[in-house]
Amino acid sequence: MRKIIKLLPIVLVAIVLTSCSSVKVAADYDKAVQFDNYKTFAFFKSGIDKAEISDLDKRRILRAIEAELMAKGYTKSENPDLLVSIFTKSNQRVNIYNNAWGMGAWGWGGGFGPGWGWGWNNQPNVTTSVQGMLFIDLIDADKKELVWQGQGTGYLSKNIDKKEARIKEFVSKIMEKYPPGMDN
Repeated sequence: MRKIIKLLPIVLVAIVLTSCSSVKVAADYDKAVQFDNYKTFAFFKSGIDKAEISDLDKRRILRAIEAELMAKGYTKSENPDLLVSIFTKSNQRVNIYNNAWGMGAWGWGGGFGPGWGWGWNNQPNVTTSVQGMLFIDLIDADKKELVWQGQGTGYLSKNIDKKEARIKEFVSKIMEKYPPGMDN
């Protein structure tokens, strides 16, 4: 029974961490637009330049968007139907986990041998994580109007290989919502 009680906090933290690993997505669009009329795209440089992320991450995101649109049958063009823009937001989260239960914890009781103790040695665990939001905007090139916006929210990695995979996951999950009305 003691082993189960000792493992319970670890299991709970693992559940919380794994539930945070997915990308949550949402999309909004103009219902009056006929999305099947769009066949070509280009990147909206002035909009992309405003995104407050590194140029390396911008290129990673743009490559992933380009791959997704091309997989959907779109062609990159100098005279596009759609302009693609992005912007990002991020929040650093501080997670504090205190494994002391109640007033004390089972262990060494005040230096007098095993028994009930006050948990003085139980220091809280502090971790930080970065939660990022990626917005992908699709703009009608002729009207210069936003026609579709996808948003993804999730946790980011500082590891370069994991970051690249995570960016692809963000873009892929967001672009599953485009075009609207399909069985996404």
